[in-house]
Amino acid sequence: MLSHHEFATLVLVSGSSDPTGLDRADMDALLAYKLVTLERLGPNHSRPQVTIQGYAFLKALGRVRASEGQARQASL
Repeated sequence: MLSHHEFATLVLVSGSSDPTGLDRADMDALLAYKLVTLERLGPNHSRPQVTIQGYAFLKALGRVRASEGQARQASL
């Protein structure tokens, strides 16, 4: 079960092109639950991306439209 902080972090990751300043403990939990992954942009830089499981979770809670999730999955 996600805490309200972890859920808020997941929503921020899904809605932002540059989510900075996210709590590391919340990100670690989302990574452990496989709701997000880290996309490597360079040797010292990565960006969190919501996984298919993360979009399914957000969709089940009404936080993302199906077409939005499909568009992001296609770009991965």
